Amino acid sequence: MTDSFGTKSQLKVGSATYDLFSLGKLAKSHPAVNRLPFSLKVLLENLLRHEDGRVVKREHVEKMLAWDPKATPDVEISFHPARVLLQDFTGVPAVVDLAAMREALASMGGNPDKINPRNPADLVIDHSVQIDSFATSAAFKENAELEFERNRERYAFLRWGQSAFKGFGVVPPDIGICHQVNLEFLAHVTFRQGSTVYPDTLVGTDSHTTMINGLGVVGWGVGGIEAEAALLGQPITMLIPQVVGFKLSGKLPAGATATDLVLTVTQMLRKKGVVGKFVEFYGSGLKSLSLPDRATIANMAPEYGATIGFFPVDEESLNYLRFTGRPDDLVALTEAYAKEQGLWRRDDAEDPIFSDTLELDLSTVVPSLAGPKRPQDRVPLKDMKSGYEKSLVEMLSAGKSKGEDEEGGKGKAAAAAVPPERLAQTVTVKNGRQSYQMGHGAVVIASITSCTNTSNPAVLVGAGILAKKAVERGLNPKPWVKTSLAPGSRVVSEYLRDAGLLPYLEAVGFHIVGYGCTTCIGNSGPLTEPVANAVTEGDLVVAAVLSGNRNFEGRINPHVRMNYLASPPLVVAYALAGEVGMDLDNEPLGTDPNGRPVFLKDIWPTNEEIQEVIRTSVKPEQFRSQYANAMEGDALWQQLPVGKGSTFQWDDTSTYVRKPPFFDNLPKEPKATQDIHGAHVMALLGDSVTTDHISPAGNIAKTSPAAKYLMANGVEPKDFNSYGARRGNHEVMVRGTFANIRLKNLLVPGVEGGVTVHIPTRERMSIYDASMKYQAEGTPLVVLAGAEYGTGSSRDWAAKGTMLLGVKAVIAKSFERIHRSNLVGMGVLPLQFEAGQDAQSLGLTGHEKFDITGVAQDLAPQKKLTVKATGESGTKEFTVVCRIDTPNELDYYRHGGILQYVLRQLAKG
Repeated sequence: MTDSFGTKSQLKVGSATYDLFSLGKLAKSHPAVNRLPFSLKVLLENLLRHEDGRVVKREHVEKMLAWDPKATPDVEISFHPARVLLQDFTGVPAVVDLAAMREALASMGGNPDKINPRNPADLVIDHSVQIDSFATSAAFKENAELEFERNRERYAFLRWGQSAFKGFGVVPPDIGICHQVNLEFLAHVTFRQGSTVYPDTLVGTDSHTTMINGLGVVGWGVGGIEAEAALLGQPITMLIPQVVGFKLSGKLPAGATATDLVLTVTQMLRKKGVVGKFVEFYGSGLKSLSLPDRATIANMAPEYGATIGFFPVDEESLNYLRFTGRPDDLVALTEAYAKEQGLWRRDDAEDPIFSDTLELDLSTVVPSLAGPKRPQDRVPLKDMKSGYEKSLVEMLSAGKSKGEDEEGGKGKAAAAAVPPERLAQTVTVKNGRQSYQMGHGAVVIASITSCTNTSNPAVLVGAGILAKKAVERGLNPKPWVKTSLAPGSRVVSEYLRDAGLLPYLEAVGFHIVGYGCTTCIGNSGPLTEPVANAVTEGDLVVAAVLSGNRNFEGRINPHVRMNYLASPPLVVAYALAGEVGMDLDNEPLGTDPNGRPVFLKDIWPTNEEIQEVIRTSVKPEQFRSQYANAMEGDALWQQLPVGKGSTFQWDDTSTYVRKPPFFDNLPKEPKATQDIHGAHVMALLGDSVTTDHISPAGNIAKTSPAAKYLMANGVEPKDFNSYGARRGNHEVMVRGTFANIRLKNLLVPGVEGGVTVHIPTRERMSIYDASMKYQAEGTPLVVLAGAEYGTGSSRDWAAKGTMLLGVKAVIAKSFERIHRSNLVGMGVLPLQFEAGQDAQSLGLTGHEKFDITGVAQDLAPQKKLTVKATGESGTKEFTVVCRIDTPNELDYYRHGGILQYVLRQLAKG
């Protein structure tokens, strides 16, 4: 290391002495350090520690010191995360690529054993458990057995990876959700490597990696492609961001939860506009928020659009480390290091300088939900009835196609006024001897799910107390509700059991169904057949209420169009009510055995009741005991076969894990970049197309190209599993790209699903089939899209699949940060319309032929390229901005992708 600023110093903690790169020393000659936001101080330390005169130069540190909070970010730096966090949906493809890179490096004359994580990496298997069994004490065991049955090939592959790769840990299935495990167990806050101490930082292959920001750890979600590069020691190239300060004051009122707070924060920040920015929380209100409350807010940074939602280290951080059973020496080191480096938050300290600020008085937060389609659409509980009625009319008047579990291709009904009898429509549901009426707004899924909330004892205990009071008043969930409790770690079930609350949750249907993401990511499992049939036959608009972080249309369950995010106590309440169209402030949840109405206020837990249970029933030894052997797994995991050897033995018959084609016949040197000529449009899309639309993680529709492939390879529909579970097989994933049943491709107006038109023949077909036809013809493809293209989860296959479909460029009004980076990482050009322009304003129909020039000569970050669109009415010419944003990204694009770039560097080395 160069250390041109002379900041290397030492810190003595107890009997140990550590090396560090002192921000305090730097501040003596550069006082601006003291007023930097805490999150930027972490980046500054990272630069000082990695200054080598090549990747990190003195000028990079100087530019951080000269940070202008109001300036548009234009200074590129290299960030070296301390570690990488993976979950299995996005992690399996990363390990598959690493295994393929070993073979490719060997074929290029290199040593395959050089392909290892250069930074510590942990993969937590949490995305694969599905809720097939529920409302029974056997649910967890049955779902776990089905999970292993469906994923045996993937899990055996991961067991090989754990033994084959150095510095790669795997947390087996049914232990917890990656972000909660990270918060409760994996995170260090202060990292030690040899004698050097520095802040714990990370990137993760899931956008909700930001949850760890609540503990004072800088980290965010990146694409799987970028994470793979970080695994291999490559820095994350980024622009020094603007930092928005969010000032909190006061404290939450009685009856309001951290969930209500985060939904309020999400709504405010979405309105403010913080995409691509850091958000840092400050103010006197922080001292009233528990660490789990902070983690809940940090978790939803992707929903409010920020890169991170950061809370600095303070006394509450140390309390949480102790509370979760972390070693005393780590707690002591964290306190000493944070105070020494000026990374410790004090109530009496001068506020940092921010790019912009906004404020919230916590006492104004009210009980809320968010939905029915977006997490930023907060609905105060008192307005739920009117909000639901408005949304119902909008959905019914828009019309929809039936058969929502199919691949689309059916025309939507034209928008029309909704007659009163349609709004009041009900269907008789017969389930054995039971018969009941079900209508619009029926809550068919009520799920306590997601690390966002299950990491917070206050809301879990609150749900348990509410369930206890409901049982004592004789209330039961409605028969059409699919109830589930999926904690983010086994600690949750232990403290709920110790508190005596688990039996009451079970009594109202909330049995433990698994320890994983479940409903929040679309693994809600099928509705019961009578309920599903009623929804389809009656064309009903039904609802899910979940304690998750995302509620995009089509995500939770193919039969459910309304999805509301809510706190765990409200999830239980809506299971009892059975409808989202009720005014829970004034309408009873039900009646007790004496016929007396029972209102929500009658069973809502008090803050004092919740805190007393936490005080007596949630203990550090629970965390220590549950995580002591977390990496070992249960008998199902330990019985899996473990392959041997430094390279993986691919099974050509596997439908889960296949050798990817990214390195096939890779030349030692990249070819020159080329302009794009004669391209056709594969999809013409509107605003807010999510990565769920581009690369769905849920069910594989029985009529889809992916289903046809699986059946051709002997897989029966009952064994399809999900797209997410099959991400290790490129053959499935490329067929699933743009296959979401809710995708609206404007080339086929009035149709939903993965359908397009082959322009030369005007033939309608699946997007996959059209892509294969175009590629056989040698025709490149482009996608035209609106604003916020690629929002949602950080799915590498949304970019990998796009590339394998033959798409050379995506032209959009704006891009979500991670997906834009992923496109570059797979060699696909992200191009942005000039301000005020889009496909509609330019009169583009999608039937034109496109030529994109300026790529072949002097391509540079943010260069303006020329696009010519030639159609029946002539040629339209316009310019676009090349959203390759940094020189490093330009290197990746020239090599055909980031993995190819890294592989070639290793081969040369």
